[in-house]
Amino acid sequence: MGEFTHFDQQGNARMVDVGGKPDTEREACARGSIWMSAECLAKIKAKNMKKGDVLGAAQIAGIMAAKRTWETIPLCHLIQLTSVTLEFSILEEKGEIQAFCRTKTRGKTGVEMEALMGVSAALLTIYDMCKAVDRGMVMGEIRLDYKAGGKSGEFVHPHGDCGPYSGKGQCQDD
Repeated sequence: MGEFTHFDQQGNARMVDVGGKPDTEREACARGSIWMSAECLAKIKAKNMKKGDVLGAAQIAGIMAAKRTWETIPLCHLIQLTSVTLEFSILEEKGEIQAFCRTKTRGKTGVEMEALMGVSAALLTIYDMCKAVDRGMVMGEIRLDYKAGGKSGEFVHPHGDCGPYSGKGQCQDD
């Protein structure tokens, strides 16, 4: 930990060579939130937004983004994901929608960036579909809650629980 692996000894950017690493089961869970007006949240819940089913579109956008993370984050590897799930939790009293993304693979490198990308794209899609009603929406608290597999082993965020994928801080199987 603490070593920047995406730079060579001269400080040049590089893609990490994972060719010699063994394949292991890898999993990550990420989350993020978007806050909005009561009017906007009510329209989302009622599926009454002019652009259609906001959470359905955001779910597909998040899954698609996770699958294509390597095209957006310059030094990420192309990963064959075995599973991507994205779910939402509505906290009406806070005007908040939480997005939770879980990614899995069996491979040589982890899937944390894919889970984070899934959450980010889902939140951005919610914003895009709802901006006509509420341009003051705020996105944030995007974080990795859990990761397992590989040399660095398990990570559990001290304030995280993976939402719908929780099991004592760990993502559960379907």
